[in-house]
Amino acid sequence: MLNGMRDHQAEQTGLRGDCERCFGLCCVALPFAASADFAVDKAAGTPCRNLREDHRCGIHARLRQKGFTGCTVYDCFGAGQQVSQITFGGQDWRTGPPERARRMFEVFPVARQLHELLWYLTEALALPAARPVHAELRKALEKTEELTGGTPEELAALDVAAHRQEVNVLLLRTSELARAGTKGRRKDRRGADLIGARLKGADLRGASLRGACLIAADLTGADLRGADLIGADLRDTDLTDADLTGAFFLTQPQVNAARGSAGTRLPGSVTRPGHWTAQV
Repeated sequence: MLNGMRDHQAEQTGLRGDCERCFGLCCVALPFAASADFAVDKAAGTPCRNLREDHRCGIHARLRQKGFTGCTVYDCFGAGQQVSQITFGGQDWRTGPPERARRMFEVFPVARQLHELLWYLTEALALPAARPVHAELRKALEKTEELTGGTPEELAALDVAAHRQEVNVLLLRTSELARAGTKGRRKDRRGADLIGARLKGADLRGASLRGACLIAADLTGADLRGADLIGADLRDTDLTDADLTGAFFLTQPQVNAARGSAGTRLPGSVTRPGHWTAQV
């Protein structure tokens, strides 16, 4: 089991953004609007004003102070380096024809969704309780990996929403199997509106929080062991001293968007954000 966990963590490490091997695609391809997350508006396909010629962020160490918190909680799951180095063979969008740049920016969001699915499928295969569907999960993983290796034209034409739906059926079944063995009431809060909810010390063991909106919710000291957190909006959620041991489908962007402490217990698939307080 230990070797399996190491393999799982190694595979997921490869599904994280590597800016050194990317042409700053998230800083160009994606749009954002002036808000609490971004200081200015930016259209899709337009380079961020902070993007340097070497594809690095000019204010990377000061993003939060400069009003670009949204950038600090984003991860492409490795799609950036895949599109830059594999799909387009290391060809820079700055130096090529405009059509290549447009296609690269069109393909990147598709690849990002596929890589996110790879993350979830890899996580699902590491859950012993999901063994009854492991064979189907492996097939889905292989199919998704095959899709990521498509040509720019194939990726641009892909119905990624349909593929996500197919995979989601398996992930939902995985969730049911994984949570079935969790002690507690296994609450179903799927898609729940929990904005600002007062859930301090709540028993959410084995709960389904799929797609739940937990913006600014107080989960201080809450017990989230074995909970399904796929798609949950954790922006500004207070996870101080909360226990997320064994929680699954939790991504690094979700954790980065939340608030926590040294006392917050996290699953091994994510790391403690540097901006969290060091207090216990």
